[in-house]
Amino acid sequence: MESVEGNKPRPRRSFTPRFKAEIVELCGRGDRSIGQVARDFDLTETAVRAWSARPNAMPGAAVMAG
Repeated sequence: MESVEGNKPRPRRSFTPRFKAEIVELCGRGDRSIGQVARDFDLTETAVRAWSARPNAMPGAAVMAG
């Protein structure tokens, strides 16, 4: 029987608000897709999309919203 050790889940990571804001800023530049930014930083695309969807994800977002 094969060992399942190679499929251990990665420990949950935490990221600072500053790091998240930098990732969102990279996504907003438009030169790379959200998926590409996620791959470049070894993140899940779902996490990056969630960070981007938050109203306070980017500086000035509240001002732009209205």
